[in-house]
Amino acid sequence: MRRSTLDAVNVLPGPGWASYEVETALTVPQDPTGAAFFDVDNTMMRGASIYYFARGLAARRFFSARDLARFAWGQLKFRVGGTEDHEDIEGAKQAALGFVAGRRVDELTAICEEIFDELMAHRIWSGTRALAQLHLDRGQRVWLVTAAPAELGSIISRRLGLTGALGTEAEVRDGVYTGRLTTDLLHGPAKPLAIAKLAAAEGLDLSHCTAYSDSHNDVPMLSCVGQAVAVNPDSELRRVARREGWEIRDFRTVRKAARISLPVVLGTGVAVAAVALAIRHSRRRKL
Repeated sequence: MRRSTLDAVNVLPGPGWASYEVETALTVPQDPTGAAFFDVDNTMMRGASIYYFARGLAARRFFSARDLARFAWGQLKFRVGGTEDHEDIEGAKQAALGFVAGRRVDELTAICEEIFDELMAHRIWSGTRALAQLHLDRGQRVWLVTAAPAELGSIISRRLGLTGALGTEAEVRDGVYTGRLTTDLLHGPAKPLAIAKLAAAEGLDLSHCTAYSDSHNDVPMLSCVGQAVAVNPDSELRRVARREGWEIRDFRTVRKAARISLPVVLGTGVAVAAVALAIRHSRRRKL
């Protein structure tokens, strides 16, 4: 039995409650050749999924506080600057791969499930979840599109009752991660390429599809579909959305919106540093 939008949102209550606004203000075409594509970080959930993933792995001693701080610095430089440095991206990729190399897929999947329950489930934006449910209720498929590991994206998608997820793919042999990627990191210009490939395989018409994101880095993804929606947008994306006539949905309170209008990952970087310090302090206490 299909759940109503209201019932779906009630499963994950929290800040950003906006189902009435969503249902009365957004029109989704009833077209099975259409679909919806949602960014994850600060769009579907508050904060960065890769940060919570790293935090969960750090708590399980997958890597050191120094590794976590170095990873956070690379992410901070990219997101705040809005540009890529090849060495930074390569370094972050190698660090991330090092965390999982030699680990079994089933082990990491189980850990991802635990991390979602511990650190992510209560951070889902109920307003964005309601948007996704509207597409599902109209017979459309809904995918998450994230630079985070595909396994993590798939778990978030499954827990929210969505169709699936596109994420960064790591190479696996005999059920074990090799420490190499099978694709580049799924971010920026890579997202519309992945979406176009999926659309071809699924028989979708991209002009009938909708994309949602909070970041100006996702303008390529938002521009590759017929309808773009800026969700909790950063200042640059807000300007682009106004210029292009895209819809804007902000599920933050006024005070939170003002605070998050600063480079959002700056806060994430500070939080990662705090976790690193907490881990270091914990280790010192055990000495």
